[in-house]
Amino acid sequence: MKARFHLPDFAGHFKFNIVFAELLERHPEFFREGVEIASFYGVFPPSMWNGGRTQGGTCNKNFIKSVIQTFNSKGIPLRFTFTNPMLEKKHLNDDFCNTIMHLADNGLNEVIVLSPLLEEYIRKNYPRYKITSSTCKRITDAEQLCGEVEKDYHIVVIDYDLNHDFDTLRKIPDKKKCELLVNACCNPGCPTRTEHYRMIGLQQIAYAEHVKKYRDAPFPYEEFKAKNPEVLRFDACPCAGRSLFEIKGLKNHISPDEIWNTYIPMGFEQFKIEGRTANTLNLMEHYMYYMVKPECRDEARFTFMKWLTANDVLEIIE
Repeated sequence: MKARFHLPDFAGHFKFNIVFAELLERHPEFFREGVEIASFYGVFPPSMWNGGRTQGGTCNKNFIKSVIQTFNSKGIPLRFTFTNPMLEKKHLNDDFCNTIMHLADNGLNEVIVLSPLLEEYIRKNYPRYKITSSTCKRITDAEQLCGEVEKDYHIVVIDYDLNHDFDTLRKIPDKKKCELLVNACCNPGCPTRTEHYRMIGLQQIAYAEHVKKYRDAPFPYEEFKAKNPEVLRFDACPCAGRSLFEIKGLKNHISPDEIWNTYIPMGFEQFKIEGRTANTLNLMEHYMYYMVKPECRDEARFTFMKWLTANDVLEIIE
């Protein structure tokens, strides 16, 4: 039995995630049966190709190399969220994104894609990367989903509006190839989700281009909104920042008991926890809730926090 979890943000949550990986390695008795870290996903900002969540900040080459080496040395892939739906041909030659692809091109790391244009480019220029089909494609038709699974993808992330559509899930030909997003904060059946992804994509491109010209200057968000007034409707999205305890009542929520009692027996073994922009307390509760045995959560949380707040984390992980 395997429960392979894909966990958020190898860059912004670098310290958090490397300490958690060490907790799993040193204290497997805390964890539910079969728990593995399948990947840490995210991007090194300011990646123009990024999608799904706007990612600000900057990373230098030394940090990028260190993160790749640290996680890969543990056999854990990095999975790049290159799911920007607004990319044009001119964006494929972006120096920063291509540098990242070169630095991590070792046969272990992976890419999540949405744009056919970028997918073709990566397959041609970086054939050693495993390719994941993104949930951002919003495939909710059963026949189309089964067709997507039969394509040349390493993993297909299922639209989370299908999380409890068991008639559709049972039809999937290769369930081990499919990934379920278990803790979506977005409202089920959100009518503007695709449009929101498009606005995030435009903002990510604008941010990356701004950093190229004015590395140390704040991003002129008001100017961006003036040029793209449709982004205003997403500024106060009620779903953003929801805690674990607020999403449990959503009908697309998958509980830990459902993972082990329903989905794993059906043949699924890939599970995604979202949270690239979550604060660390919220993210910690998600990790404890999904991967740690209920009776061990207090001790696991205490040990994790003790290591996380140590003066020198490197002493713990070396």
